[in-house]
Amino acid sequence: MPLSIRLDPALEARVAAESRRLGVTKSEVIKDALERVLGLKSPRSLLDQVRSRTPMHRPEASAATGAGFKAKLRAKRSA
Repeated sequence: MPLSIRLDPALEARVAAESRRLGVTKSEVIKDALERVLGLKSPRSLLDQVRSRTPMHRPEASAATGAGFKAKLRAKRSA
């Protein structure tokens, strides 16, 4: 459902900077913040889930991230 909010320029700039830093949309940054404030998402419960080694049902997450990271480092060093 669409929702329109007004932010002061300084706050909007911080939301935009955080979205660029994380590589997500501004909407995702705002939704994540609202979920945490409303108690729908807890960083502690996410940490517990990661530590439990149970599947997080995120098919876009890769189990083989090490090889890609190493390739990026090699490319950066050779440039």
